[in-house]
Amino acid sequence: MALDLRSLLEPTATAVVTSECQNGVLGPDSALPDLAAAARPSAIPNGARVVHAARTAGVQVVHAVFWRRPDNRGGNTNGRLFAAMNRTSPPMEPGSDAAMPIPEFGHSPDDLVIGRYHGLDPIGGTDLDPLLRNLGVRTVVIVGVSLNVALMGLTIGLVNAGYQVVIPRDAVAGVPAAYAESLLDNTYSLISTVLTSDDVVDAWL
Repeated sequence: MALDLRSLLEPTATAVVTSECQNGVLGPDSALPDLAAAARPSAIPNGARVVHAARTAGVQVVHAVFWRRPDNRGGNTNGRLFAAMNRTSPPMEPGSDAAMPIPEFGHSPDDLVIGRYHGLDPIGGTDLDPLLRNLGVRTVVIVGVSLNVALMGLTIGLVNAGYQVVIPRDAVAGVPAAYAESLLDNTYSLISTVLTSDDVVDAWL
């Protein structure tokens, strides 16, 4: 049976969640320059297309961002990724430039922002799930980074919570690129609907 994308992506029951698409992660002064470079050719422009099309169609956009105090108080220290971020990242306090969505995505007054000081993904221990439920969301379109860690946790968390998850493969990124593609083909495709940004945008026309 052919997938009915218009039904799956019904605007009143769909949200777009952008994961860590903020200046401190994907901007020119990224704490993770290899990841930012991987996102620049495809994930950023195609993610922006999805975000802008969502707003036009009346789909809720939620920016899931990472916050970090200058002293990292309350932040994780129990992993190499956290240690690397603590050494290299600028402070990402709420309201700081590093915590703001990248300019390609922008920020509309109707957009929502969910921040976290801890953890590996935007759903564990945050307000994301109850917020989506209160909005009547059934399907979540994910764009951003990274396929290695944050998007994996987010996808599994959303599926466990009963949501349909859609991942436009040209609007997400991970490192190295070949590994990211393998993850999409061999893991994400088993638990979500993997398609393209064109497929998503066309469903909202």
